[in-house]
Amino acid sequence: MKNENIAVGLDIGTTKIVAMIGRKNEYGKLEILGVGKSKSLGVHRGVVNNITQTIQSIQTAVAEAEENSGYMIKDVVVGIAGQHIRSIQHSDYISRSNPEEVICGKDIEQLINQVHKLAMLPGEEIIHVLPQEFKIDGQSEIKEPIGMYGGRLESSFHVVVGHAASIRNVGRCIQSAGIELSGLTLEPLASSDAVLSQEEKEAGVALIDIGGGTTDLAIFKDGIIRHTAVIPFGGNVITDDIKEGCSIIEKQAELLKVKFGSAWPGENKDNEIVSIPGLRGREPKEISLKNLSKIINARVVEIIEQVFDEIKSYGHDDPKKKLIAGIVLTGGGAQLKHIKQLVEYITGMDTRIGYPNEHLAGNSDEEMSSPLYATAVGLMMNSINNNTKSAVLMSEMEQSKDKEAKIEEPKVEPIAEAPKATEQKNESTENKIRRSFFDKYVEKIKEFLDNAE
Repeated sequence: MKNENIAVGLDIGTTKIVAMIGRKNEYGKLEILGVGKSKSLGVHRGVVNNITQTIQSIQTAVAEAEENSGYMIKDVVVGIAGQHIRSIQHSDYISRSNPEEVICGKDIEQLINQVHKLAMLPGEEIIHVLPQEFKIDGQSEIKEPIGMYGGRLESSFHVVVGHAASIRNVGRCIQSAGIELSGLTLEPLASSDAVLSQEEKEAGVALIDIGGGTTDLAIFKDGIIRHTAVIPFGGNVITDDIKEGCSIIEKQAELLKVKFGSAWPGENKDNEIVSIPGLRGREPKEISLKNLSKIINARVVEIIEQVFDEIKSYGHDDPKKKLIAGIVLTGGGAQLKHIKQLVEYITGMDTRIGYPNEHLAGNSDEEMSSPLYATAVGLMMNSINNNTKSAVLMSEMEQSKDKEAKIEEPKVEPIAEAPKATEQKNESTENKIRRSFFDKYVEKIKEFLDNAE
């Protein structure tokens, strides 16, 4: 039990912050040990705009997760989103000095380092470098180049770019909340790990994650990520429209959306009315559910059309790029009534709602299998893949403190190095690249924060 892999994911969203502690059980499923939630006060459209409030919200969520699980959180894998995220396609190559030697990890690392030299806009940094197909001496469609021979190694890359300051602000909030940053991942990638099957990724699928402040898109084909985008509209804009259209306060607008809202206006009859309590001493307000669904429909159509434009710009109309598995909707916005039917109507593509329950153990709380928690579950899965012990039992912490008080020089080095042994597994090139790059990137952020202090 001492070396069990405890994982922690932290989803910093626009409406909520979720800290999730879990581990893999003997059947390979995720067992959730504790969850903490708090209202996200310092985040706007996926970007931190108030450091103090965000730190407090993170601390509240972390404290609740620790209390529910009995574990003390040490480090977290955090998701990155926000309207500053953009992606580009890029191809690059290297000429190897000795084609008689087999291609190894160093060659791929050299190729990756070249991609890092790409000229970015001022203030931007490369977050993800995701390899697609490799090409060796003109032979294309190679997914695993390690172990092959060749002189010219080239690859197409999906490069995700974001504002350095926004990412450092997230790192700053986590550090100030008293925990370490063990990994970063793009939120649509985390959600895709939680709700998509390998068959869907092979066939071609578009994942649409409708959050509070942003709508994230990730497109997969032949098992490879092909396109990502962040649209700066989400569920909060729908709530704002209801607030303005019905002249009510935000809290009432949110409740109306969740309880009575529908994305399909034809579903409500003209005489269906809901009464909203008036503000202090004023008469109650009557609101037609048909009008409510018309307000919601107008905004949802706008969001889905923008996402569909991104799907078309990827090249969905090309028979070779066709997304056979259609669309998967997840995130809090996916819970809106009749949104599946509306998306099918606008795009003409098969659509389903994505639930993260496929990866969760059978005894998990039903609430955790909601699309609302898809990103948090995906981040926790990411943490498990990093083989980190991100949380320790509070009873173990107390025991180690007692030992430290008795022994002046405790031998902790072998325990700290133990997880490295698990990294010797046979991993795909894509996973190796993603992991080694994130290790470097997280170190870079930590170094920046330490120097800033």
